[in-house]
Amino acid sequence: MSEFLTLARPYVAAVFKRAKETSSVDKWSEYLVFMKDIMAHADMLAVVDNPKISKQQLVALLAEIARGQIDQEAENFFKLLAENGRLDLLPFIQTMYENCRTQDEGYIDVGVAVAYAYTDEAWLQFVQGLECTLSKKPRVKVSVDKSLIGGVLIKVGDKVFDGTIKGRLQQMHKTLK
Repeated sequence: MSEFLTLARPYVAAVFKRAKETSSVDKWSEYLVFMKDIMAHADMLAVVDNPKISKQQLVALLAEIARGQIDQEAENFFKLLAENGRLDLLPFIQTMYENCRTQDEGYIDVGVAVAYAYTDEAWLQFVQGLECTLSKKPRVKVSVDKSLIGGVLIKVGDKVFDGTIKGRLQQMHKTLK
């Protein structure tokens, strides 16, 4: 996986730079999702993996599929990936692009798991606290997991903050062993 991330990084940097230059960051988000979705389709995967189909035929097919859905610059990018045999990087490119976008806009993605749903007022206070702590605007994805018993589990990037009763019980169990 790290190899894919390494290969995708220059494409992401180029696309994001161009999107910023042309004030089309939102549009490129849509284009990359569109391209990724096309490549996730089973029929398209069969075409890409078919050794009887030349790169020129693949590029022509992708251009036909994309025509009217994305602009010329995005279509050229799609063709470039096909010509270089890098269509498999699209999921990584799209994800990394969104990460660049959220960082550029001052947002940070935060995963929150709670045992019980919070009230609107409690969520507002919680999000404000996260914003102060992280010095960025959090985009919170919430899930309810009753097995946590109580408390909250917060994931920010590769960091996990476990303030759940389940987590504390597990820690006590390890300590007592």
